[in-house]
Amino acid sequence: MSTGPSDEELMLAYRAGEASAFDALYARHRGGVFRYLRRQAGSAAVAEDLFQDVWLRLIDARGSYEPRARFATWLFTIAHNRLMDHFRARARAALVSYDDHPIDDVAADTPRPDESLARKQDAAQLLGAIDSLPAAQREAFLLQQEGELSLEDIAAVTGVNRETAKSRLRYAMAKLRAELREPERT
Repeated sequence: MSTGPSDEELMLAYRAGEASAFDALYARHRGGVFRYLRRQAGSAAVAEDLFQDVWLRLIDARGSYEPRARFATWLFTIAHNRLMDHFRARARAALVSYDDHPIDDVAADTPRPDESLARKQDAAQLLGAIDSLPAAQREAFLLQQEGELSLEDIAAVTGVNRETAKSRLRYAMAKLRAELREPERT
């Protein structure tokens, strides 16, 4: 766990005008926010646009920020809302799947080609399994994994109760386990 200031303390410092606090928050959360948007939006280009919008909205909202919830919950709520705005604007009924999977970096440090290939195949299988989840389950899973959000935070971000969030996450995990289970060898 970090010994530095909490996210909430950093956001309050940023609200007070300390630009370096924004840099620290951005460094901590940029990867998780981008991966969440990328896997939900279906396109790297769309995810990049949404990603920029999320951080611009955070900048715009800094003056009214109050730490009523965890910072990550607040940030992922902004990301979720921006994503929903995007889908509404495109008259989409469900979250879009992604077509291309950025898995080349998964095995970048693997020295042996056979290990690299196996890792890429495993990554592709995992991404395919995530892609096959129903939209609500995929979102709950990604918020937990990419945002490191608790059940309460997932419920707050998605606007459902804790039990619904728990159920979505439980079903997502069960489906992923079933799909990723290796076939038994005889």
